[in-house]
Amino acid sequence: MNACERAAFCFLLLLGLNQTPLYVTAGKILIWPAEFSHWLNVKVVIDELIARGHSVTVVTHSATPSVKTDQSPGYNVEIIQVPYTKQDVVDGLNNFMKYWIYDVQHDNVIQASLKIKKIIDTMAEQNHALCREIFGNEDLLERLRKEQFDVLLTDPMYMCGDLLALKLNLPFVISLRFSFGSAMERLCGQLPTPSSYVPAVSLSYTDQMDFPQRVKNTLFNMFQDFLFMLVAAVKWDPLYTELMGKPTSLCETIGKADIWLIRTYWDFEYPRPLLPNFKFVGGLHCKPAKPLPKEMEKFVQSSGDDGIVVFSLGSMVKNLTKERANTIASALGQIPQKVLWRYAGEKPETLAPNTRIFDWIPQNDLLGHPKTKTFVTHGGTNGLYEAIYHGVPMVGLPLFGDQSDNLNHMKTKGAAVILDLNKMESKDLTQALNDVINNPLYKESMMRLSRIHHDQPMKPLDQAVYWIEFVMRHKGAKHLRVEAHNLTWYQYHCLDVAAFLISVIALVVFIFVKTCSWLFRKCFRKTPGKSKKE
Repeated sequence: MNACERAAFCFLLLLGLNQTPLYVTAGKILIWPAEFSHWLNVKVVIDELIARGHSVTVVTHSATPSVKTDQSPGYNVEIIQVPYTKQDVVDGLNNFMKYWIYDVQHDNVIQASLKIKKIIDTMAEQNHALCREIFGNEDLLERLRKEQFDVLLTDPMYMCGDLLALKLNLPFVISLRFSFGSAMERLCGQLPTPSSYVPAVSLSYTDQMDFPQRVKNTLFNMFQDFLFMLVAAVKWDPLYTELMGKPTSLCETIGKADIWLIRTYWDFEYPRPLLPNFKFVGGLHCKPAKPLPKEMEKFVQSSGDDGIVVFSLGSMVKNLTKERANTIASALGQIPQKVLWRYAGEKPETLAPNTRIFDWIPQNDLLGHPKTKTFVTHGGTNGLYEAIYHGVPMVGLPLFGDQSDNLNHMKTKGAAVILDLNKMESKDLTQALNDVINNPLYKESMMRLSRIHHDQPMKPLDQAVYWIEFVMRHKGAKHLRVEAHNLTWYQYHCLDVAAFLISVIALVVFIFVKTCSWLFRKCFRKTPGKSKKE
């Protein structure tokens, strides 16, 4: 090795020694998951963490309908015994969906609010019971403490994951699509949300609002914030204080999150300000399509040049009313495409030969099939991102939650048509399908979004894992949290500064007026002696 080679070798060696490795080995990660589709997103991250050599422990409850606790999933499971059953959890969600989809339209605002509140209160009571059970189990808490975890990953759809991180003195990462009207992100995460161009969830506005829309958007955000703080103060702050043994609030605790993993991306979102600890990971579960089962592939190929339509209203909506099912089946029978419909209800009387019903379909693989022309969907985030990933335009039938907002984003971007499930007739669905399939603009718009989705420096799943490992490497990410967390509401909005400046201006004006008045009197007022002499 000559002198030049030795110098180069030494330089590279020093460079390598001075760099921090961009990986973490044998880390320990604690998971506090939510249920149903929320669990599916976290499960993808868990699998990737395990594949990278990390040890994962999931804390769940005995009534979980989602987490498989009777198998060997590759991760450790801590099961909390709770005083309710799996059926109670499923029934709670089913009752909410049934009321929201079919019955809410028949009640006035007060009746609907009271019924929804009753259902949500039941779910909150179950969550309260879970929180009390885990914080009342000192043996479990001590065992978790001795494990010396590096980070906790939580989905705030199930509360108390943030509180568990605080109790165990762990940095934590939040994973979510959006909270209660996005109030959690605004108030607890301090995410800037200018009402002038960031539309509120569920208003179906875009980032281009006229004056009346901006007024409504502002008032709606204020109402959502007030409602969130009211619910937090009544339902959660007392529980958090009870469990921690000192005054503790939900929003303050959630605000301590090191990283927020938001399950969307700029292919979906309108341009808006973000904070350094908010990271987009939309579509982290998406992957290339795999071959279909033999019989299903045979049916797909039988469609010829017309192609296929994929129809799914998600994993939770397994059946519809007889009248709605017949309306849909009749509409599907009037298009030339073959239809694969995920449906577990009674076979519709109007079902046509071109439509085949399945209890389960490999949705991602079907959306990635070259013969797929469109996707009929309820607008759940998971299915929506699979459609974006594979470039498949959509016909949306939103049911509840964030689905209307999700599909409105797609409609605004020219990639979807939206219908009302309860009001549409067969001809409406048929027309929507024909428009999306035969009008090339829908496909072109969705392909544009798909190109944006794929054109990222790092895949969404890799991004999610990277930031979890980032928190592990640096024992937190407090340097990414804005100072707004330590300001009062009036300091954040600079009301104290405004009051000071107004006071200074008022003082200057007061002194100026008083000075002018004195000068006026001094110069123009006649003296008494002079008046007598004259």
